[in-house]
Amino acid sequence: MSTQPIPDLIPRELLFGNPDKASARISPDGQWISYLAPVSGILNVWVAPANDLAAAKAVTNDTGRGVRMYTWTYTNQHLLYIQDQGGDENWRVYSVDLQSGETSDLTPFDNVQAQISGVSANSPNEILISINDRDPQLHDLYRANINTGKLTLVLENEGFLAFVTDADYNVRYAAAVTPDGGMQYMRYVGAESDEPWVPFAEIAMKDSLTTVPVGMNATGDTLYMIDSRGRDTAALMAIDTATSGATLLAENPKADAGGTMRHPTKLTVEAVSFTYEREEWTILDDSIAADLAFLHTVADGEVDVLDRTLDDQTWIVAYTMDNGPVRYYRYDRADKKAEFLFTNRTALEGLPLTKMHSVVIPARDGLELVSYYSLPSWTYNDDNPIPTEPLPMILLVHGGPWARDDWGYNPVHQIFANRGYAVLSVNFRSSTGFGKTFLNAGNREWGKKMHDDLLDAVDWAVEAGIADRNQVAIMGGSYGGYATLAGLTFTPEVFACGVDIVGPSNLNTLLESVPEYWKPMIQMMYTRVGDPTTEEGQALLTDRSPLTHADKIQRPLLIGQGANDPRVKQAESDQIVDAMQEKGIPVTYVLYPDEGHGFARPENNLSFFAVAEAFLAKCLENERYEPITGNFEGSSIEVPTGAGDVPGLETALG
Repeated sequence: MSTQPIPDLIPRELLFGNPDKASARISPDGQWISYLAPVSGILNVWVAPANDLAAAKAVTNDTGRGVRMYTWTYTNQHLLYIQDQGGDENWRVYSVDLQSGETSDLTPFDNVQAQISGVSANSPNEILISINDRDPQLHDLYRANINTGKLTLVLENEGFLAFVTDADYNVRYAAAVTPDGGMQYMRYVGAESDEPWVPFAEIAMKDSLTTVPVGMNATGDTLYMIDSRGRDTAALMAIDTATSGATLLAENPKADAGGTMRHPTKLTVEAVSFTYEREEWTILDDSIAADLAFLHTVADGEVDVLDRTLDDQTWIVAYTMDNGPVRYYRYDRADKKAEFLFTNRTALEGLPLTKMHSVVIPARDGLELVSYYSLPSWTYNDDNPIPTEPLPMILLVHGGPWARDDWGYNPVHQIFANRGYAVLSVNFRSSTGFGKTFLNAGNREWGKKMHDDLLDAVDWAVEAGIADRNQVAIMGGSYGGYATLAGLTFTPEVFACGVDIVGPSNLNTLLESVPEYWKPMIQMMYTRVGDPTTEEGQALLTDRSPLTHADKIQRPLLIGQGANDPRVKQAESDQIVDAMQEKGIPVTYVLYPDEGHGFARPENNLSFFAVAEAFLAKCLENERYEPITGNFEGSSIEVPTGAGDVPGLETALG
């Protein structure tokens, strides 16, 4: 039995509210440190003199969804950020002038998506922006002057999915999806040529999600690629742009190449990460070896270098832990000194957060499922991470599905472990990072072998003494929401209940309604999910759609949906709710009119997890939960049906 006492409930707000400070960055000249922090409850960018964090001031004034992604420019006086409206993903690019305090909309277009495509020290007053204003399916490439807002067309998109540019903003390569779901890379030789595009590389479908350019060095003679061609796990390669000759830089037999560290001016790759169970860095340039060795002595957790000054003398470093907040440091390379800046959530410091344990679970056909689980801190000893008795468990399924779960702090793991549940996250087949064989093993296996992997993980947890077989819930967002619906329809007696967040219920309508700018890659989705243009493909998609089998649902279901979701439309949730109501099957449906693919506003996120916590407590017969209180102040929550099935929800809605 663990010697730890049973802790108090950790308030939801500490886990799902705004961070105190996050996303620390440093200006290229090292004079300013920036971060995200709330202004009247809304995340905005703050800037402080590098040596006086107490003098920080907010430089943006977003009053809606909050700033989530931003970057410095090389003027050292401008910041860039992107923002959409209500989760519609029609991003606009904004420039903030630190001297004047003015914010400029560089892409003031309605119903258009803009993306930041390049920020280079060679052109400090200009950035590259991709905009689909001419054709909703295709993003044209523009130079944008961040002082005047002037847009200058660089290249009109003739059908490409993405471009690779060099440090001088010259277009060098472009990629398009092939009819079989692979990728065709073309090299740009110039508009003056009779054939401006010439073939560069043909990427087979089996390699298309594990082979991708990383970028070019400053001189433009080397293209770095993560490449799985001729191997299983993707290696980091250096391609000579003159000869197309390839040099192997780093590889790992169990994991794909992942993140890279690149020199701020040379743009050479100095280190690359590989993550099987835990992240590991392979150093390619000995000049940073001593730095990384020192940084590993500063704090616990996994080390990531987030930003570097142009002279490469100062780094911003983050330490990710499983049972504590992210710790940010400013690192002086010359003095080998790391100065602590802040954590992202001060209130979590010292709380009895639980650890995350990694385990490799064998699938029934022999594939290795790298998984992570968390337990209530008082139920086990650190030297034996198995509870003294089986627990109710939440199977938490990641989205994508072409993504992965990682080790580290996870607020969903923490809240439910604190409430007395075991929580298990599984990298099922189709997850990325484990080689192309593992990824491609999930092709057209939605609801079949991908679902079998989840069932095998549940069996492992039961046999290991972690989970009570009769008290397992399934929960997830996007693909994880689909997996939840699949769990309750295809295997209706396995799970005690389900929580579906923005999950598709009908694969045919999902593929029919993708955003216009996804259509250039639709063939890839047809190859990997199912092809609705063929009779056989339609039959497969219909059979694998939870909506088809909605009448088989036996257990309680909670659905959360954003009304503006451009990826998984509201109709996906509406359809299965309607089908369940027609059959007289209870369902609780939570809708947010100002959200998209997930819940970005903290008030909405808090309200949803309040509902989910009470819902799971009722389903899994758990008295240890934070009741729904108050009236969801600031949240746009609507509950079209099923409010009475969740304790306290009707009262909170008034």
